[in-house]
Amino acid sequence: MSDEQPPPEAMEAFCVRDRQRVVMNNPTPVWTRRSMPATRGDCPICGGSVFRLGNTPAHEAMARPEAININEPKARRAKLAPDSVYIDYAADDSEFALQLSADLERLRMAHWLHEAEPDGVQWAGGTHPALKECGRMVLIASPSAGVAHVIAAWQFFRQKHKPIMIAQIDGHAPPDLLRRAPRFDFGGDYKLAFRGLLRALNE
Repeated sequence: MSDEQPPPEAMEAFCVRDRQRVVMNNPTPVWTRRSMPATRGDCPICGGSVFRLGNTPAHEAMARPEAININEPKARRAKLAPDSVYIDYAADDSEFALQLSADLERLRMAHWLHEAEPDGVQWAGGTHPALKECGRMVLIASPSAGVAHVIAAWQFFRQKHKPIMIAQIDGHAPPDLLRRAPRFDFGGDYKLAFRGLLRALNE
């Protein structure tokens, strides 16, 4: 039996930089930190990374990795750097969050992608360890961001007086309590908004 992976099929994804759906170049099956299947590729227009969540035939030929569990004893895992960026987002905004993560990764900026926990998970102290360890937050503001786990995350940061930046998509305004937080409109020029966000994170 051959160990070669089947060639990936042509796949569309939404490029947040060019604001349109494209057929990605070099589609590559990948896994998120929570062991969810996704495909990463290159936008044929701008050359940036694009993502699409979901299982493909190419994933079936790969070993599924174990999800990263930040709640392991600290002796068995690396603690997040205090200047790490916590990216807070709803499941509907996963593809945008993955693209933002890829851009931060290229710049070697430490960050943690928030994902909703399965029902019944209880973290020690009632708070996800990454929320305690990360020093900055990017909240992806969208019509989907009103879910409880997203709100709980930014409220924790606000209570601890840790800086929050807003990545605004689809023209959606942030919550009233965060109206004074630095805001960057990713619904228009992605590159311009990303440069502004990066400056704020580096201050």
